[in-house]
Formats: sequence, structure tokens, C-alpha cells
Amino acid sequence: MTLRIVAPAEDVRNIKRFGQPIVFVLWHNRLFAISELARRYRSGHPIYGLVSASRDGAWLSAFFAAVGIRTVRGSSSRLGQEAATALVEVLRAGNDVGITPDGPRGPAYELKPGALTVARRAQALVMLVGMDFESSWRVPSWDGFHVPMPFSRVHIRCVVAEADAVDDRDETAHRLGERLVGINPDRKPSPVRRRA
Repeated sequence: MTLRIVAPAEDVRNIKRFGQPIVFVLWHNRLFAISELARRYRSGHPIYGLVSASRDGAWLSAFFAAVGIRTVRGSSSRLGQEAATALVEVLRAGNDVGITPDGPRGPAYELKPGALTVARRAQALVMLVGMDFESSWRVPSWDGFHVPMPFSRVHIRCVVAEADAVDDRDETAHRLGERLVGINPDRKPSPVRRRA
């Protein structure tokens, strides 16, 4: 709640689109800040996240509950038929869904096409979410998970990709993956200055 979120006016209008469900597509290492984004701009519009049905997914479900994200349990690594059907039902009920297409184990920044299949089946809006953290800690994990520092600034991008543009699943996944990389810059640590 202490984060200073900066977003272009057009992107704020995109994220505030009410009256239609949205599939938010973001990289796994940006997951920490999505609940605050939803709280600020989609208030009263529940967002659901896909969490593995395994015991490992239990801690993530607890975290999601604490930050106001509801969960759908299923095969997050393959976005299996059962999980995809559950997400489509959530969207058809008018709720939002957040999907990390490179999760839960990577490779990082590789957009798997399952999220696009869900959006097409539900005829939902696809929103690519970019986050540029001015100051964040990086967890030593497979994706270099970002934890933004309190009171730091986060630059947000929300780019729309209509559901009817995802007919060729693999080609579209590649194209949207490149766009998603483009709106999620990874800042390199500042070099240590040595005294003369």
C-alpha cells in the first residue's frame, strides 16, 4: 500500500474497463504487485489467480487470500483442461483472472499459450501488464522474483490485446510474449563507485 504507482492515462483507462472480464497476463516475477494494482484500479471487481493443486500451492493460496486475490486450484504447470475450464467459468461470471504464463517454474519470460486459450474460450479481454520497479529486492529464484521496496515507485503499463486476435495460438503467444518483455524492463543494479 506504500507503493507509488505511476501509469500513463491511457493505461489507467484500460485497466478501469468495467463491464467486461479481463485476463491479466504478467510475468511470474511481477506477481507481488498485482494485488495492489487490482485494489487501486479494479475495486469491487474480484480477481482470481491459478494456483497449483499440489501441497506446494497451499502457501501461495494463503498469500493470495491475505492480499485479496481469490484462487482457482489446478494444474498451473500445464494449464490443464480442468484448470482452464474453471478459469473460463470465473471469467464468464464477470470476474477477472491473473495468469503468469511463464510460471510456475519457467523458463522465465517465455509465454506459454494456455492463457490465450482461456481468454479465447471466455471471449475475455487480454491485458498485458508491465511493471518497472525503480527499487526492488530480487529473490534468488528461477525468475529473479521482484519484491518492491516500501515507498518506492512502480511504473505500470497495461496494454490491451483483444481475445479475437488469439486464433493462431503459438504465433500469437510468441508475438505477445515479445510485447510483454518490452513493457517489463529489468533494471540493472547501479555500479559501485569507488573513492579516488
